[in-house]
Amino acid sequence: MPHDRPISELFAQHRPLRSLEFFPPKDDTGVDAVRATATALKRMAPDFVSVTYGAGGTTRDRTAQVCDFLKRDFGFTVMPHLTCVGHTRAELSEVADRIYAGGFRNIMTLRGDPPKGETTFTPYKDGLRYASDLVALLKSRHPDFCLGVGGYPEKHPEAPSLEADLTALKIKIDAGADFITTQLFFDNAVYYRFVDKCRAAGITVPIVPGIMPVLSLKQIQRFTAMCGTTLPAKLSTRLEVAAENTDVVETIGIDWALTQIRDLLAQGAPGYHLYILNRAKGALALTAGLAA
Repeated sequence: MPHDRPISELFAQHRPLRSLEFFPPKDDTGVDAVRATATALKRMAPDFVSVTYGAGGTTRDRTAQVCDFLKRDFGFTVMPHLTCVGHTRAELSEVADRIYAGGFRNIMTLRGDPPKGETTFTPYKDGLRYASDLVALLKSRHPDFCLGVGGYPEKHPEAPSLEADLTALKIKIDAGADFITTQLFFDNAVYYRFVDKCRAAGITVPIVPGIMPVLSLKQIQRFTAMCGTTLPAKLSTRLEVAAENTDVVETIGIDWALTQIRDLLAQGAPGYHLYILNRAKGALALTAGLAA
């Protein structure tokens, strides 16, 4: 089967890359919805798309299903996510081999969140504890995998300090990771400080800013609380004034994200990654705005 181009080769072209994140649906109706979103977004011509990963059961299986049809039917370069959650070392090796055999050459490599109801991460049986361990395993299994890892501009919620978090990030890069995609943020100054700290720590790989257009105040408040992201007072006030007027909230969110992306690209960011929540509207509006 023809294999995807490593994303590292795209970064080597020294142009801004555009990417999108899908998540696997829970049922067949959701699969149809993802197909519809992908159809709408094909005209955007993203450089690559990623698909999140749920450990165990149908969510994990649907990740593979979505990856397959996004690659086969839409011609996207697809980067599956893979986490340590719920897997032994042997199972992770088997999953990696299946991904490789399917023609995929890019993986977003993550530790994963603790299982629902738990507050601390515990390795599964003889599984892996850290994303850096997974990076090392994947590189040993297939050296030509291009691996992305996550970065937290405002610190991982479990890290005791930003410095400790940067140390852990450097270990992931030294293990073989090729680029970093950040958690969502809404203040570009936070991203620029993060990049400066990474460079000072000896991290030289591309650091892609992750952007989420706000589509709902309640939804974004839930996300920011979960991942430790600050919602700027100016943006929060605008959203609160708009209240439950969905159209106004979406307009505010897209305008804010558009301003962020324009500034990031002007300052030399290597591109941007959109957390679209399986919805095409925000991504298409941003693409149209950037083309203006």
